[in-house]
Amino acid sequence: MSMSWEELRKEAYQLSVSDRLLLVEAIVRSLSNELRPRPEPTEGIVERLAGSLKTDTPPPTDKEIDAILENRLKEKYL
Repeated sequence: MSMSWEELRKEAYQLSVSDRLLLVEAIVRSLSNELRPRPEPTEGIVERLAGSLKTDTPPPTDKEIDAILENRLKEKYL
């Protein structure tokens, strides 16, 4: 069963403000997807991108990550 534009409009006015905002967001997202469709990834793109992230250095330890996070938080909030 589909609704006419007028029925849909009347139903929308019955929603709370937050629900209407969610409805607007969903409509904008659906329009955005239709107006700017995402191109299909080309073959091998994942492998090429994954290869670009490789480094010769080992990943940081948990202790090093904690220190990096602490320094970033100090820079941000102090």
